[in-house]
Amino acid sequence: MEVRRYIDIPGSGTHELPPLLVHSAPEATPLSEVVGMAAGIVEAEDMLSADPADGPSTFEQRKFDLAVHLAEQYRGLVSHWSWGDSILEWIRQCEITFESVASLRDLLHPDVWPHAGRASFVSLLADKRVPARGMGLEKAVGLRLTFRQPPPIDCFSNQFLFYLNSPVADSAYQAWAHTIAAPPALLPPDRFHFQVVEMESE
Repeated sequence: MEVRRYIDIPGSGTHELPPLLVHSAPEATPLSEVVGMAAGIVEAEDMLSADPADGPSTFEQRKFDLAVHLAEQYRGLVSHWSWGDSILEWIRQCEITFESVASLRDLLHPDVWPHAGRASFVSLLADKRVPARGMGLEKAVGLRLTFRQPPPIDCFSNQFLFYLNSPVADSAYQAWAHTIAAPPALLPPDRFHFQVVEMESE
């Protein structure tokens, strides 16, 4: 059973942290183009074999349906990446807040950012039951740690989109969070307050 060790913060008051501004996924590429690129993956990787019982139109429909599914997987990945990007930006804002409050200033180590100790902020979000649209906060951050920007769909294999993106994201987060000798002390959720604000794309 995991032993959770919380940081002892002087006083008994609640500290206000910056709001977590969750930006929606970038919509740079229209859905029709994403489906078109996904169709290219279906074709290039020869994902479907023709069934003699199917007519040509049925086979083309199966390929189109698979391309749509692949595009949906990609759009979900970009949405989760956007969550992770928003969380890392929030952590940066929290660092500024900690630096400005005497009782919090010594809690953060001045290591190169993003230091693994910052995983405490991700744990704080989990303790506050902040959702991450079905994927999980750690994996969302892991995707952002893996990709500086969300790559276009044609950079991915179908295997990555269908099966590998979640394990890769989880591994990236775990590698980041466990690069220090001891588990980071956690931030007590009852001592911090913040809002989660969903930002609409312009």
